[in-house]
Amino acid sequence: MLPGSPLVELLLIAGGVALLYAGAELLVAGARDLALAVGLKASTVGVTVVAFATTAPELFVSLLGAVTVSTDIGLGAIVGSNIANIGLVLGVSALIRPLDVSDTVFRRDVPFMVLAALLLVGLGWDGRIGLFDGAVLLAALVAFTAAVLRRVQENQSAITDSERDEMPDAKLRDAAIVAAGIAALVLGSRWLIDGSESLLAAAGFSDIFIGLTVLALGTSLPELAASVVAAVRGEAEFSVGNVVGSNIYNILAVIGIVAVVTPIGVAPGVRSFEFPALLVFTAAIVGVMAYRERITRVDGAALTVGYGIFVYLLLP
Repeated sequence: MLPGSPLVELLLIAGGVALLYAGAELLVAGARDLALAVGLKASTVGVTVVAFATTAPELFVSLLGAVTVSTDIGLGAIVGSNIANIGLVLGVSALIRPLDVSDTVFRRDVPFMVLAALLLVGLGWDGRIGLFDGAVLLAALVAFTAAVLRRVQENQSAITDSERDEMPDAKLRDAAIVAAGIAALVLGSRWLIDGSESLLAAAGFSDIFIGLTVLALGTSLPELAASVVAAVRGEAEFSVGNVVGSNIYNILAVIGIVAVVTPIGVAPGVRSFEFPALLVFTAAIVGVMAYRERITRVDGAALTVGYGIFVYLLLP
């Protein structure tokens, strides 16, 4: 087998899928056990530790693309990834099992997800996200982190002595399982991205299309794998919290860091199509959550179809 041959790329794709599944299983199991041990809710773990960890591929792709190729690719990957998180990740997860939305996530985290989307569109509307814009995004990230830490402190102080006595002890093994799961998710997504990107490039697809589809979808695979496994296991709060947290970190952390490192150019096509699409998907999922505090299978089907239409409109 020659490096770069179709067979090699297909093996990379298959290996990536296998690692994603294994990583998701480990991550969900380990995070749940750690949450029980420290008295945190699954939704809080999903919107913080797991969401930040599964954002690693977006950060890697965006920084690497900004330094070596073009900031357009990194920005396209982030916008496309956030749309995929809502349309595909929540859509597929809800199709498997309807997702109940935690009141805490809706009241405290979803507003930050909306703020992040509005900040990205507003700051990038002039065609450039520079150092000052990056600092604004990072400042919003600090505010979000402070709000989460305050919530964790509230949860800890509300635990009674009897409840604390019944809580299992935190184990190093659980932390190791989480770390192994994250590593498998990142490596698996990398393999899948590399294999798919090479196959599409060989088929003649443009770099822009690859960036907005393969990279965006590929970097959402950790969220997809973790959320689907959580949905199958009945951990709905984990699934929703993971997506909400990931969409926050993608914009505030990843775009914020990249903009501080180097200015990000925003192409006219992104402002006329991807930005409006991001706002539409964000508004749609917030509307669903506000209406019934649950994402049903019908909602999941609509989100998945909507994502399919988005990808179709990106076709050259």
